Amino acid sequence: MSNENSVMPLIDRISAHLCLQDVSIALLSLFLFCCLRAKLTNKGGPIQWPVFGITPEFFFHIHDVYGWITRCLTRSQGTFPYQAIWFSGSYGAMTSVPANVEYMLKTNFKNFPKGDFYKERFSDLLEEGIFNTDGESWKEQRRIIITEMHSTRFVEHSFQTTRDLIQRKLLKVMENFSTSQEAFDLQEILLRLTFDNICIAGLGDDPGTLDDDLPEVPFAKAFEEATESTLFRFMIPPFLWKPMRFLDLGYEKGLRKAVETVHEFIDKMVVDRITMLKEEGSLEKNKSDVLSRLILIESHKRGNENDRFTVKFFRQFCTSFILAGRDTSSVALTWFFWLMTKHPEVENKILGEIREILRQRENNLESEDTKSCVFTVKELNDMVYLQAALSECLRLYPPIPMEMKQATEEDVFPDGTFLRKGSRVYFSIYSMGRMESIWGKDCEMFKPERWIQGGQYVSDDQFKYVVFNGGPRLCLGKTFAYLQMKMVVASILLNYSIKVDQDHVVIPRVTTTLYMKHGLKVRIMPRSMEKKKQDS
Repeated sequence: MSNENSVMPLIDRISAHLCLQDVSIALLSLFLFCCLRAKLTNKGGPIQWPVFGITPEFFFHIHDVYGWITRCLTRSQGTFPYQAIWFSGSYGAMTSVPANVEYMLKTNFKNFPKGDFYKERFSDLLEEGIFNTDGESWKEQRRIIITEMHSTRFVEHSFQTTRDLIQRKLLKVMENFSTSQEAFDLQEILLRLTFDNICIAGLGDDPGTLDDDLPEVPFAKAFEEATESTLFRFMIPPFLWKPMRFLDLGYEKGLRKAVETVHEFIDKMVVDRITMLKEEGSLEKNKSDVLSRLILIESHKRGNENDRFTVKFFRQFCTSFILAGRDTSSVALTWFFWLMTKHPEVENKILGEIREILRQRENNLESEDTKSCVFTVKELNDMVYLQAALSECLRLYPPIPMEMKQATEEDVFPDGTFLRKGSRVYFSIYSMGRMESIWGKDCEMFKPERWIQGGQYVSDDQFKYVVFNGGPRLCLGKTFAYLQMKMVVASILLNYSIKVDQDHVVIPRVTTTLYMKHGLKVRIMPRSMEKKKQDS
């Protein structure tokens, strides 16, 4: 009897262990079955893991996110569905099909706004600015900005601002680095240039980041930190980032501090401008920047009522304006100059075009100091090959690599993809530039000639080349951006030869803008010295 009593507990433990083992095997089998089923039903897209959705795949490829997305889209014929972590409320599709993009941005525009998912994540930095709003608010802001940015006054003012900055500051900074032969981060210099340019042309204020001593400007650094930190809210579920924001922890604490720095800087600028304009009493004669013009318009509409709202309204405008004009142009130029070091034959064609245009002047290039050479709007417009090379750079390295829309109602894409209500639809602009189905077998090649027909620059379908967005939200600053980039490129290439430092690693940073992760470390030398070296 005692033997039986001692054996029974042992049998019970073995049975319990075997039962637990069976349950574990069953759960593992179910898990593997779900993985296999997700893989088979996703038509070439990334694995949708049980519970975690696409999130593990995303972080596994974090060092090559854009390449990974491109490969997934290629395998899945341009579109794949995705599901994020359970309870995150994030689900939808990723696409690179031009017909789908046109459907979102134009055909059924009303069903694909920015959406609450996007707006909530950018609300701290952009508040209700034009890039973070929909409906009537967006329409009104866009109407006001179009009126001012397309005015002759602003076009002339912005062109003169860019030209002065290049002559007075950029070429001087470049000459200092040329003389010292010191390696420097070209991306940082270009960020400083476009930041100063957008602040002077758009906001009427010179922050002086491109002064001789290249001062540290807390606002510029905070602005970059704020945009980068905001990206984390897209990568982790709200039940994690919202408590972090409430408790002021981790990157959310850094985001809060960065946003405070940005808003304090802009608030001071706005208040000072309002005060100055009231004291001057006449805006029409002196001010051409967009901010001053908007203050005039709004003051006539509202009078002096609700000054706090007025300051907030202008702050939202300024933040969006800087976001649009600073990062995009500078990032595009950084990738462009890097591509020139990889494709000297393209650089030589650009130089040949610039010199030919200068030879047509009464005082040709041979008798003109290239450092004091300034270009007219007509001359810049005549730089056809340069525009083609810039467009080709933007195709392969778009400053905004990815955009997102949110379906307010159930819908079906032209390619047959079904979208549930609330779906977040991402379209990868980076991937679209590398799709054989869109650009042909040479899609990965840097080939400016694809943009030229009969000696003229030919723009492509805006829905397969979505660098400047498309439809009703088409970028308002496209013309200004091209003129600015042409002037910078022509001025630098005409005077200096650029060489990337040996062993410098060039890869994109995973953020809302396609920065180079490690910057672009270069050395420069005068063109005259380069020619002497070649002759010797």
